[in-house]
Amino acid sequence: MGGPVRRRDTAGPIGGVRGAKAPARVTPPARTPVDPPAGTPVGTLWATPQPGRCEPLRNRQFHTKNARMKKDDVLGPAVTLGLFAAWALHDAEEVAFGPRWLRARLPELRERFPSVPERAWRTIAATDQRQFNAAVGVMGTIVGAAAVAGARTGGRSGFYQGALTGFGLHGLVHLAQAAAVRGYTPGSATSPLVVVPFTLWARGRLRRAGVLRPTRARDAVAGLALAAGATILSHTVARSVTGAR
Repeated sequence: MGGPVRRRDTAGPIGGVRGAKAPARVTPPARTPVDPPAGTPVGTLWATPQPGRCEPLRNRQFHTKNARMKKDDVLGPAVTLGLFAAWALHDAEEVAFGPRWLRARLPELRERFPSVPERAWRTIAATDQRQFNAAVGVMGTIVGAAAVAGARTGGRSGFYQGALTGFGLHGLVHLAQAAAVRGYTPGSATSPLVVVPFTLWARGRLRRAGVLRPTRARDAVAGLALAAGATILSHTVARSVTGAR
């Protein structure tokens, strides 16, 4: 009756140890919704991971747009190998109408441009369809090599970018020729439809990818010289192959 009173543990044994107390249950604080800041576009999703703080959710539309931007930064074959395809369309016009147009308009051109050396007129008059086709084939080899170099280097090749610049300037020369004769010249139809648009588009893609080399006045002159040199080389090789003099 007068002995000490022992305290009874009502919690019972935990983990096999008598007298241990159960851990207190912690209730997480309630998340109070917070309005997005002023100026937030309508439709933007917001979350409140912590009380008093709001963060934007990157929804599916953001990821789709981000993936599209990364895809645009990658240069595909349309930018590099597309140079050869654009050139082929352009030179198909020159092959179809070039020699025939020159033979028909040669007397008129001589009278209109007397400052052109007579040797140049004789060379033009001696160019037949067979020689012209051979020259186009040689030029195709040069343009094709430039396109392949661009594809292998992701558009960084100086040879490719120089050929692209020369191709675009070549189209402008065709337009200037058409303006000088006040009429059609072979190549002037595809220049505004294929040559100039493709050059501008390809240069834009190179710039977006961060691989376009800075274009200065001397670079434009070098590109035009490359196109002129390739043309002279093509006709020289064609005369040698066809046996023309």
